[in-house]
Amino acid sequence: MATRQVLAELLPTYEQRSGQRAVIEAVGGVDAAKRVQAGELFDVVVLASDAIDKLIASGAIVAGSKTDWVCSGVAVAVRTGAPLPDLGSEDAVRSAVLVARSISVSTGPSGVALTKLFERWGIADQVAGRTVQAPPGVPVGSLVARGEVELGFQQLSELLHVQGITVVGPLPPAIQITTTFSSGVATTSAQPAAAQALLDFLASPAASDAKRRQGMEPA
Repeated sequence: MATRQVLAELLPTYEQRSGQRAVIEAVGGVDAAKRVQAGELFDVVVLASDAIDKLIASGAIVAGSKTDWVCSGVAVAVRTGAPLPDLGSEDAVRSAVLVARSISVSTGPSGVALTKLFERWGIADQVAGRTVQAPPGVPVGSLVARGEVELGFQQLSELLHVQGITVVGPLPPAIQITTTFSSGVATTSAQPAAAQALLDFLASPAASDAKRRQGMEPA
């Protein structure tokens, strides 16, 4: 889901250059991995790097086709009009988490990393009852916009286009969570050469500006 906006921006350029039509289906990463693992027919798979590694190990993705193409950091959002928390330091973020009435994280890699961060801070038990994990495929920002949670943590790319929220800013460098997203050719693909050509384009310098516009950086 974190890459759906940048892919939507890049695909028309790829189609114009290559003459090859490409269609994206965006679903939560957990569901995507399950569907690929189950043998559903896809040409290209885009997931977090470690998830691609697991699919390669299971034989669902062609070995050697893995392409790291974009990096994504985590940002914090509040409902539009709400006070903006201080994110200037690790201690400030920890304090913001502790005073928030409720927080939300995703089921993706950023959510896993945040849970580990709370454990390292020694506050996991304190915030467990106030933490809402967004269901797979549901943006954390949508829960924030509806007022269901006060503080939302997710990939910046997933927060940018949500109405009704204010993106306060990224996590500070000391605790920033960066996810590398990779792609690979599915072993079920009937046109692996065309699939690999798309992966090459996604990782090329021609795609860099679109990645930055969508809150990401080239890998």
